[in-house]
Amino acid sequence: MGRKRTIVVVEDEDAIRRAIVDVLRAAGHEPVEAADGDTGLAEALRAGVDLVLLDLLLPKRDGFEVLDELRKAQPSRPVIILTARGSEDDRVRGLRGGADDYVVKPFSARELLARVDAVLRRSPERPRDVVSIRGGGTTVDCGRREICRGANERVPLSEMEANILLRLAAHAGRFVTREELLSAVWGIRDGAVETRAIDMHVTRLRQKLQRSEDGDLDWIVTVRGKGYMLGPELQVTTQPAAETPP
Repeated sequence: MGRKRTIVVVEDEDAIRRAIVDVLRAAGHEPVEAADGDTGLAEALRAGVDLVLLDLLLPKRDGFEVLDELRKAQPSRPVIILTARGSEDDRVRGLRGGADDYVVKPFSARELLARVDAVLRRSPERPRDVVSIRGGGTTVDCGRREICRGANERVPLSEMEANILLRLAAHAGRFVTREELLSAVWGIRDGAVETRAIDMHVTRLRQKLQRSEDGDLDWIVTVRGKGYMLGPELQVTTQPAAETPP
């Protein structure tokens, strides 16, 4: 499966954490354990981490605080929330906070690995030749995964947010279904990720991209009952596919 992926497991329940670690190690990954929020944040911020599995109910610092601090320092580092909470509000809050996916306890080893592999996988269908997307006074630098305004304002994009934009830009002029986004961005073809996760990422993207100064400019247009498409007024700049940042 290529190089081992370093995955930080932030979970305070010893039995659950050890079970997850065993599953990840058996699948060829390199898990790192953390039993509380402070330790989890420190481990998640280390260089070389590929993914963070983050429980919400943690001692010392809860999962939402960890996610918030991690997003400020490492906006593109993938995060999957592990939660026993039944409230949809918690899952929505996590997605709005920048999490890439969530798994509700109890979950099977098979489901967890499917989510992990989907987040880690770089789909072969993912477009790699989009350089920038411009609308009004805003430009998205796809290589750096950031929104640029003027000389000094920079807004980072998570990897998932950037991948959604890249997919829409690669098919500018037509809508992309939620199922296509699940397949191309999440790498899942069996519906294991709820489409609501996509909707939450799109909402977060819109909040980052759209501003009052640009008037009625739409970055992402909802095609009711079908999916999403890139706004028709946006300018997409491309070049022949080449090496892209990791």
